[in-house]
Amino acid sequence: MRARSKVSIVLLIAVAAAAALGLRRVLSRPEKPTAEAVAVRVGPIENTVDATGSVLPLNRVEVKPPISGRIEKLLVDEGQHVRAGQILAWMSSSDRAAILDAALAQGPQELKRWEDAYKPTPIVAPLSGVVILRNVVVGQTVDPSTVLYAMSDTLIVLAEVDESDVGRVHVGMPVRIVLDSYPDREVEGKVFDILYEGKNVSNVIQYGVKIKVQPVPSYFRSEMTANVSFIEQRKPKALLIPVAALKELPDGSKQVLIPGAPGQPPAARAIVTGIESGDSVEVLGGLSAGDTVLVARTRYVPQQGPQSSPLTFGVHHSNQSGRAPKPKSGS
Repeated sequence: MRARSKVSIVLLIAVAAAAALGLRRVLSRPEKPTAEAVAVRVGPIENTVDATGSVLPLNRVEVKPPISGRIEKLLVDEGQHVRAGQILAWMSSSDRAAILDAALAQGPQELKRWEDAYKPTPIVAPLSGVVILRNVVVGQTVDPSTVLYAMSDTLIVLAEVDESDVGRVHVGMPVRIVLDSYPDREVEGKVFDILYEGKNVSNVIQYGVKIKVQPVPSYFRSEMTANVSFIEQRKPKALLIPVAALKELPDGSKQVLIPGAPGQPPAARAIVTGIESGDSVEVLGGLSAGDTVLVARTRYVPQQGPQSSPLTFGVHHSNQSGRAPKPKSGS
């Protein structure tokens, strides 16, 4: 029994020693850095006013019959380009339709005699443009209130811009347009008109901004939803860093953290910035292409004490054992 007890005690001591050794190894591992080095890169950047809108006709005209009667022939369909004065359809008045129906019962010769004697009424295009709607079929009875066709001289994009942003938009401004229906296609346009009367949408005043696209893509359709970016500034080649690397001081100046010399802590450097877009910001001064900045992996935490640099991102300075230094008592 005593021998067994001694063996058990030895085993327990060995297990405890192994566990202590494993814990020591875990604790002695160096902490993962809380900031990563990112090189300053050269790339495009732009400052935009974003809005939504839709594809609409610049001038939409509904074509209606001058008299009541019946549609005999339709000569054009949706999507066709027509010129002003071109015949779109033929119709019979109510009287002619009744006479032709009676003649048809008497035979083809009688029908032809009345067709030659009683001519149909033409429906003509009031302007040159594109047919965007055909609303009737052959044989349909219509009256002067019936819409036969709808026409558009050209399609534009009408964007709705909040009143807080409309002051940044001006005539001639370049615009990038992406339709929800075709998200992989970008179209360039220009502002040609800003409406004078706003409208209240969910307690926000919005102003219509008309955008001309030339040429109009063949896939544009009236009422398609568009995402619009009014381009205020655009630079094809700019020095760029992540916004997360930037710190703004109380006096409005900007700083970034750059790696220090071997064995030295990171150092702060003042920079001048330009356009900010998304997660990138333009650098106008203080850095060059190929320089390196530190980007925080976690939220910025101010460091206290003589060892901290003017700008830190929670970078811990390890002691010789590899462990982070313990806080002073009372802190």
